[in-house]
Amino acid sequence: MDALKKTRIWTYSVIGVFFIAAVVIIINAYATTSVNDSGNVTEVSQAEPTMAPTPVPTMTPAEPDEKEAEDDDGLEEGQMRSFLSGLPVDKAMGMRRPIAVMLNNLKAAQPMCSISRADVVYEYVVEGAITRLMALFEDYEDLDKIGSVRSCREYFVYTELEFDAIYCHYGQASYAVDLLNSDYVDNLNGLGKEGDTVYYRTTDRKAPHNAYTGAEGIDAGIDMMGYRRNHYEDYKGKFKFCDLDKEVTNEEGMKITYMAPNYKINKPWFEYDEKREQYGRFQYDEPQIDELTGEQIYFDNVIFQYNKWAQLDEKDYLAFDCHSGGVIQYFTHGRMVPGIWLRDIKQAHNGNVDMCPIRYYDLEGNELEINNGKTFICVIQDTDIQNVTIRE
Repeated sequence: MDALKKTRIWTYSVIGVFFIAAVVIIINAYATTSVNDSGNVTEVSQAEPTMAPTPVPTMTPAEPDEKEAEDDDGLEEGQMRSFLSGLPVDKAMGMRRPIAVMLNNLKAAQPMCSISRADVVYEYVVEGAITRLMALFEDYEDLDKIGSVRSCREYFVYTELEFDAIYCHYGQASYAVDLLNSDYVDNLNGLGKEGDTVYYRTTDRKAPHNAYTGAEGIDAGIDMMGYRRNHYEDYKGKFKFCDLDKEVTNEEGMKITYMAPNYKINKPWFEYDEKREQYGRFQYDEPQIDELTGEQIYFDNVIFQYNKWAQLDEKDYLAFDCHSGGVIQYFTHGRMVPGIWLRDIKQAHNGNVDMCPIRYYDLEGNELEINNGKTFICVIQDTDIQNVTIRE
């Protein structure tokens, strides 16, 4: 069987799984809501998506196992499991809010600097079919060059709020202004009063591809803006990581070693490296490397997350529905299992569902465990699912 035929078989098989799942899973109970300035629950500010190709019925996630509350990993005194990677870290670092940095992903901005140090990376399409990345860093105190940094889109803010992060960006689309001005969003804006403190420009590239930040500037910016440095008291994190002495193998899933999300400009893909037991990231027809190390970037977990979306205007600005739920593909150890994503409204901080995390579930409603380590999440327009390529 030739590679193209095999690719099509895998792609159509996965779409079939999603269509079946749509009949048995319900997410309507997780309405698209938010909290306004007066504390009342309202519709979110994001525009209504234009299409929902598969009506997905309601589901109640399974109750968490009591074992989750126990610390059975034998951590050393003063340590905890990282909210971003699941790995042991000092409590002082683990309870400190991470930074979420908007990264320029145009070809002229390659290679990025310090992306290999990020624990979690998101990729979304923005206008013109280009993509932008958002990298979440827990341990960044020794980094003096992160970037290059670009501007905000509203859906990235909804995503960074899942991590209770401090959001770093250089400017913003007009559609994001109201959300950025919310009292529950803590951001460091290159165009704000803190801009010259937090960001700097290099001379090796032309603007807008030469704006960077680092630990010293970020630290000073947090002080200037008066933001809290630690997670709020009831923060629970986003991911459910497996125990430190175990691994998620996805044995029941499909063997998949090549995945391409069909982003049209950078045309990225992932390849599973059996020796490393990680996924290498490629884009622009070559391995994606980090300027800091000169080496390719790798991830332990890759998630394709499908969201409803809308085009907002003639300039091709987009909105993504980050609240209503949808389907996912989870890749680890060279295998894939399908699932769904839902907002965990029980974890809405102060009743604000914009601040509750998206969680991942299998098709029976059990929360998915993922492997400890680095995670890359491609958020994909749900109408493009038939064009995504995955193969053995």
